[in-house]
Amino acid sequence: MAAVGSSGHGAWSPGSAAAAAAAAAAASKHSVTSFQRRSPRASGAESGGSRLVSIAGTRPSVRNGQLLVSTGLPALDQLLGGGLAVGTVLLIEEDKYNTYSPLLFKYFLAEGIVTGHTLLVASAKEDPADILQGLPAPLLDDNYKKELGEDVHNHETPEFNSKMKIAWRYQLLPKMEAEPVSSSKFGHYYDVSKKIPRELIEASKWHGFFLPEKIPSTLNEEPCSLTPGYLKLLQFIQKTIYEEGFDGSNPQKKQKNILRIGIQSLGSPLWGDDVCCSENCDNSHSLTKFLYVLRGLLRTSLSACIITVPTHFIQNKAIIARITNLSDTVIHLESFIGSNRETNPLYKDYHGLIHIRQIPRLNNLMCDVSDVKDLAFKLKRKLFVIERLHLPPDLSDTVSRSSKPDLADSSKLLGPGCGMMAGGKKHLDF
Repeated sequence: MAAVGSSGHGAWSPGSAAAAAAAAAAASKHSVTSFQRRSPRASGAESGGSRLVSIAGTRPSVRNGQLLVSTGLPALDQLLGGGLAVGTVLLIEEDKYNTYSPLLFKYFLAEGIVTGHTLLVASAKEDPADILQGLPAPLLDDNYKKELGEDVHNHETPEFNSKMKIAWRYQLLPKMEAEPVSSSKFGHYYDVSKKIPRELIEASKWHGFFLPEKIPSTLNEEPCSLTPGYLKLLQFIQKTIYEEGFDGSNPQKKQKNILRIGIQSLGSPLWGDDVCCSENCDNSHSLTKFLYVLRGLLRTSLSACIITVPTHFIQNKAIIARITNLSDTVIHLESFIGSNRETNPLYKDYHGLIHIRQIPRLNNLMCDVSDVKDLAFKLKRKLFVIERLHLPPDLSDTVSRSSKPDLADSSKLLGPGCGMMAGGKKHLDF
């Protein structure tokens, strides 16, 4: 019996083993799980869903999926929730002497040249070609660490690394990013002491709108709700968007691009608007209607716009409120030039304050409000830096009696973000 059993096991041949393996494979085929890995080709054909547009110099927002472009300042991109959303308007309220607001305007345009975006520059006082010639030089790749030196790594000084003994509450605050958050080519640094190379400008594509060249001196004004300058500019922007295919009307165009629009000193008397001349002007609604139509053009195109407005000249506060409501993002620059803070030792390390007036609500009911309220800026030799404003503590041994009211007023203005200073009754108040 043992011999028969052994001969039975020895009767298996390679052909019978192959047949058994085929039968097992057929049985396992019917019991396979429903979770199958799709090939990339199959998933692309069957998904059919809309994919986010991939354009150079852009990235999607991690909060709402909106396509973002860089403003040219990585620190400002961080404050705005990652960058400036495509299809929105960034309004910059100029400082009193228009010293620092042109820098933000040039950063935005320089970032467009570096990333290969199309530019549209409009101005009533300066030729767009001259504006482009005065853009700051970019610091590409890893060269910015060598070129900037102390400017980029200013937080690595021994003074900063030393433990703060008195202002201990500042250690709990989140730090401002001194470098781009991601390693991708989104947001670059620029050297304001150097001009952009002429080769980059010649290789870029840009459109210029110089108001004195577009409108003759002897113009027969027609009855219209817009001033001739605003009307011509809107027609120029609309024509550029439609002809270049930024509105998506040309589906045959494989390479999509972003249109960066920069309008300088909108609302000034050079544009033919008297909104800055008197409180009760005749064309008070001309500027607001221009922003309303411009916003509609941006919403239906791959474009982003930055506008500088001299709001300190506008006497009617109601017009300023309307301009703010018609913009998506509003930033106000408050310079210390000509004010008491210029000689105040409390602000010796800064050149002004920056206020984030408004942040857009895109694809959600709430806006991305930054947790940083007390912001100051300073212009270094090569960089325009945005930092948190840190005021010194109120120590009776180190602070003079005359500067204590300045500390108290500054604490009331800045709010709880910088700590409430003592009013003179106590030496320390945490």
